[in-house]
Amino acid sequence: MKAQSWLSINFFTFFFTWGIFLPYWTGWLVYEKDLTVAAASSIIAAGLFARSFSTLYLFPELSKRFSLAFLMKALPVISTCILLLFIPVDSFTGLMVVMILFSLFYPNILPMMESNASLLMRTDNIHYGRSRSWGSVGYTVGLIVVGLVTAIWTESAIFAVMAVGSVMMIAGAFQYAPDALQEKVSPKRGSYRAVLKTPGFILVISICVLIQGAHASYYNYGFIYLQELNVSNAYIGFILNIAVLSEILFFAVADRFFKDRPAAFMFFIASIAAVVRWALVGLFPSLWIFLITQLFHSLTFGLAHYAFIRYLYRSVDKQLIPTAQGVYASLGMGLSAAVLTQVGGLLYDIDSGLAFTGMSIAVMPAIVLSILMHQKRIA
Repeated sequence: MKAQSWLSINFFTFFFTWGIFLPYWTGWLVYEKDLTVAAASSIIAAGLFARSFSTLYLFPELSKRFSLAFLMKALPVISTCILLLFIPVDSFTGLMVVMILFSLFYPNILPMMESNASLLMRTDNIHYGRSRSWGSVGYTVGLIVVGLVTAIWTESAIFAVMAVGSVMMIAGAFQYAPDALQEKVSPKRGSYRAVLKTPGFILVISICVLIQGAHASYYNYGFIYLQELNVSNAYIGFILNIAVLSEILFFAVADRFFKDRPAAFMFFIASIAAVVRWALVGLFPSLWIFLITQLFHSLTFGLAHYAFIRYLYRSVDKQLIPTAQGVYASLGMGLSAAVLTQVGGLLYDIDSGLAFTGMSIAVMPAIVLSILMHQKRIA
């Protein structure tokens, strides 16, 4: 199997499960395990803190000892086994323990997939946007399937779809991996220090922390928020998919239009879009406003993520890529989201709109940092 096809298949299967876990798990905990939004938010936040630790330390350490091809098989199997522990557990403490265990392994598949892509861009000249767009397609399919299934069998069916998706992910991972992934990357000693000393890395990761972390309310409360707007479960999956469809379109054309653009320019546009998006959702509790702002996802997530990947490609040493991806996943996708999920949960209990306007305020410093990045001529 060609490297491009292999990467596309595995992006699709992983993001199919990601499209279930990210937007629906809070809702599943609330409706199936009978938790309050605040209690479910605490469990999700605990998982995000565990995720920030595991992607920062566990994934880079594993990549030193095992090949990415081996980890592609091991992590989905371990994650699926832990996922099954959610079935018998009903207590708040027990669910938090299972979430922490699950978050030590499952989220590491994300930086692993991105590391695969970064390495294959150099060794096999794959088109990142083309394969990553298949990940967005998988996310879209996951959202649609859950929306339709929950409309028929209620929120209890979310777990069943997640389990089926996990089996699909295992099947995709056991396809023969490209040769470039069969060997250990052998990261340099002092990888973290070397990554942090890479020109502009601290500035870039700070921007990512703000932009990506500000998605916390959307990912964790978007499903419940739409229910408050009296939207049927059958339609929620399609509404959430508008964001992913815009993301698919973006990744399909990203290499053509943004390949040679400065990363600072891309981060500036993404941060402006994030401030506008979350302010509109929070200040105007309307289904139509929510629908329109879904199109912003191609910029608030897609462009910001693509900018980081281009920065990685241009500025970070090949041997440091797994460590850099681990830092990005930990801080940009984990720790910041954990903190803002907790904040968003408290604000949501006061007023649902506050959970989104709070995200708009949180992301504002990214505008200033992207201007500073431009002035320093980084990447």
